[in-house]
Amino acid sequence: MNSLFHMSNLQFGYSSSLVLRGLSTEIAAGEFVGLIGPNGAGKSTLLKIMAGLLRGYHGSVDFSGKSLSQWNSRDLAKRVAFVPQETHMVFPFTASEIVMMGRLPHRAGPVFDSPRDVDLTFEAMALTDTASLASKIFNQLSGGERQRVVLASALAQNPDVLLLDEPTVYLDLKHQMQFYDILERLNAERRMTIISVTHDVNLAARYARRMIAVRSGVFFADGSPEEVLTPHHLYDIFEITATIVQRPDGRGRYIIPTA
Repeated sequence: MNSLFHMSNLQFGYSSSLVLRGLSTEIAAGEFVGLIGPNGAGKSTLLKIMAGLLRGYHGSVDFSGKSLSQWNSRDLAKRVAFVPQETHMVFPFTASEIVMMGRLPHRAGPVFDSPRDVDLTFEAMALTDTASLASKIFNQLSGGERQRVVLASALAQNPDVLLLDEPTVYLDLKHQMQFYDILERLNAERRMTIISVTHDVNLAARYARRMIAVRSGVFFADGSPEEVLTPHHLYDIFEITATIVQRPDGRGRYIIPTA
């Protein structure tokens, strides 16, 4: 396995509260991983550590064969892009300016945008169906529109890894499917590694090829969606009983809560 992320006995806490409790795993280049679990399980914290946004953890986290703590933030940003659950801007930037900001780690100079910066910006906006929003003020967009613009900005980074924290929470059904269709294409065509935190287990079951369930700061289950999303696991993870129905197209399962 071509290991991209390797973590061993990862522990992290806020004040005196331990959030992550000795996590160990490997994630290979080109994987599509869905991170699931109840609120407060530690999923978003784990993602921020992997993105280099949180320090002060115990244990080890390596990226591409080197300790994450040894990575320069600019160099890491060339390889790893992070899409948060929600983004707000203080200044009235337009959508295209937000997307262009994704090129900052790659710029040789501080001022001018290269033709490649411009090309990748427009390519990312076309891919995310945000070209029509280019001249609109970011903070005046709907939550779903903002999220697609932020994804475009992440794609403009041209990363190897895309880390997403509840990326479809503000999207309508059409754009939820479009969003994950884009991720699937990036994973298949560019071998981009996708790691997405989601509460929508049905969406994750359709697209992710590996699923990691987190509960109370530990890895509870890790495997294919079929291995992780069993009635027994769903009860232990989410405290629900559920019926599992195979999708007619063969792409994963439907999870139908019954109690």
